Amino acid sequence: MSPMFRRSDRRTERKAPEERLVTLIRKPGCHLCDDAQEVIEKVCADLGVPWEGKDITEDEELHRRYWEQIPVVLVDGAQHTFWRVNEERLRKALAR
Repeated sequence: MSPMFRRSDRRTERKAPEERLVTLIRKPGCHLCDDAQEVIEKVCADLGVPWEGKDITEDEELHRRYWEQIPVVLVDGAQHTFWRVNEERLRKALAR
């Protein structure tokens, strides 16, 4: 196929670890959120991936969208999981 007709498929493009972002959406006093954070901290440290935490009690849009699912984990802005974080599944998602 001519290079002029090739399309880049972003789903198959692999990102460097530092280009990824894991977001934990949580609320204070949530034991499932604490458990999720432990898994995220471990996986992100192992892989060199940055992560951030967001408190749904401080963001009306996050509260409206995720209240019944917390903790919620986003990978590169897309919902990855909620309630419980599986370490191996998160590793696989970040290895793509």
